[in-house]
Amino acid sequence: MQYRTMPNSNEKLSALGFGCMRLPAPKGRHASMFSSIDKEKAAKQIRHAIDRGVNYLDTAYPYHAGASESFLGEYVLKDGYREKVNIATKLPCMTINKKESIEEIFNKQLKKLQVDYIDYYLLHSLSGSVWDKMLSLDVLNFMDNIRKQGKIRHMGFSFHGSKEDFKKIVDGYSWEFAMVQFNILDEHAQASIDGIKYAHGKGLGIIVMEPLRGGSLAGKIPGEALKIYDNAPIKRSPADWALRWVLNHPEVTVVLSGMNNEDHVNENIKVASEALPNSFTNNELTIIDNFKTAYLNSMQVGCTGCAYCMPCPEGINIPNAFLNLNSYHISSKLEAKMFHILNAGVQTIDGKPHWTKTCSNCGECEKMCPQGIKIREAFRLVQKDLEGLGTRALSKIFRGFMNRGKKR
Repeated sequence: MQYRTMPNSNEKLSALGFGCMRLPAPKGRHASMFSSIDKEKAAKQIRHAIDRGVNYLDTAYPYHAGASESFLGEYVLKDGYREKVNIATKLPCMTINKKESIEEIFNKQLKKLQVDYIDYYLLHSLSGSVWDKMLSLDVLNFMDNIRKQGKIRHMGFSFHGSKEDFKKIVDGYSWEFAMVQFNILDEHAQASIDGIKYAHGKGLGIIVMEPLRGGSLAGKIPGEALKIYDNAPIKRSPADWALRWVLNHPEVTVVLSGMNNEDHVNENIKVASEALPNSFTNNELTIIDNFKTAYLNSMQVGCTGCAYCMPCPEGINIPNAFLNLNSYHISSKLEAKMFHILNAGVQTIDGKPHWTKTCSNCGECEKMCPQGIKIREAFRLVQKDLEGLGTRALSKIFRGFMNRGKKR
């Protein structure tokens, strides 16, 4: 296993981390952040990865309908395995609206994981507005206290928002690491490569999530894009290409992969052992660029996720709506619907659903879009594929679960 150094602590972390959001589900069920867990199978796979050198496990309060942390505490971190790994988990900022809830949830996480301290703790899924809310709830004092008390070793945040907000948050606290979405298609989306370099320059370690973009860069790939790989002189699987591309960036400390079968574990460990920073040749970079162009040309909507169209006066998360629409047609329909339920119907800033059908037709988003996308027309595609009655009904169920944190 290759190990990379956290810039501010010189701690060695495995280049591959095990993401615990899509653990194996019981037979016949789809693995997702809402599914139940095949505990025996998942524990075997995670321990196998640890035995092969993986020393970073990433989970969060809501993963697997709140069961992921308890599963790790009960099935994985015993028998000496706690001492072999770094545990990362997250405070569910989107659902917290009371200062008292912050410490209550944190203590509950310690209990579920059955640990006295957490190695890497994150504020979960920050954007500019969520960060502002957490500041109003005195989260800085909370973070300072749990650091001083030794209840966490390193403090960071995960991010989904604009590059400008990312830089503002990086500058807003003495963070040690940041977790960002980064992959072949999202090089210039969300925090972007510019934000990653900015944070790295400030001494933060970079943890990458969604290197395979929810599996869409490894599974059902558009035919024209797949031909680029098939015709390449270097023969690799799509997952291999995607992981190597992320690991080629010297700013990246750890790449998280949501592995849910043993073949995934073994392939990813092999890639992470070989893919060194700045090791891609010019020819390999050209292959990736050609693949990216072909892939983007196959998408329903050519949205890059830059978020210049935001904020929407009706609260619609426009980039995520188009991301989920493209995923629906390119990769997993079920996964795309689940994410749309989460993004538009559950984890919204005000706790209320914001479907594209609530668009007021103001057109301000289209004036700001650098890609010239006819956003209001594209909304009709989102409504057709992702916003049926069943989707809206499921959102009510999930919203009820997620909003429990507000009552604590």
